[in-house]
Amino acid sequence: MKRFNVLMTLALLFAFMMLAACPPPTPEIEPEATSIDTTTAIPEDTVTEEEPEAPPEIIKESQFATVYFDFDKSNLRSDSKSGLDANYDLLMQFPDVMVKIEGHCDERGTVEYNLSLGEKRATSCKDYLVGLGIDASRISTISYGKEKPVDAGHNEAAWDKNRRCEFKIVSQ
Repeated sequence: MKRFNVLMTLALLFAFMMLAACPPPTPEIEPEATSIDTTTAIPEDTVTEEEPEAPPEIIKESQFATVYFDFDKSNLRSDSKSGLDANYDLLMQFPDVMVKIEGHCDERGTVEYNLSLGEKRATSCKDYLVGLGIDASRISTISYGKEKPVDAGHNEAAWDKNRRCEFKIVSQ
């Protein structure tokens, strides 16, 4: 029994020594709010955080100019060229955008004739843009002939609006 008491005493003594060797736990302290002095400028070369990238800009179809044509014509007018120049600038600014040029006609003429004329108008616009440097693979064409008028009137003012090419975004 004496031997048991000696062993227990040594075990307790060893346990107390081990506890004494451990550092006391530090109480958790909440960080104090600090104020930042905004009057002191930080040199730009010391800033290491990168600014988040801005979301990519998205082009809208409404930004493209509509191109208008004279009666029974597919050649580009001077005002049409200036509209196509603006469309060229947009396509250069957004190199991943693919567009479809839709050719339209007024209600006069047969369905077949107007489908052919609408295709010539769309091709005329495409050829102009390709000539300026836009990759032809980014542009497709389609003709709707007289099937999709923008103005349903039956007069010269309505027909002027319907003889057109519109740009539609296929992908961005």
